[in-house]
Amino acid sequence: MGLLLLEALGALLVLVLIVWWTMFSGRRGGERARQDEDSPPPPPPPPGA
Repeated sequence: MGLLLLEALGALLVLVLIVWWTMFSGRRGGERARQDEDSPPPPPPPPGA
């Protein structure tokens, strides 16, 4: 019984580490600003293109 609890605790620890890694392992300065947020949208293509 104790071995099952130890294994469950280990699996929970692995799950918490995976979630922590995916949440907080991004870029140090945050996400880069997207190029299209700073510039106006491109003009529509000409008709028939």
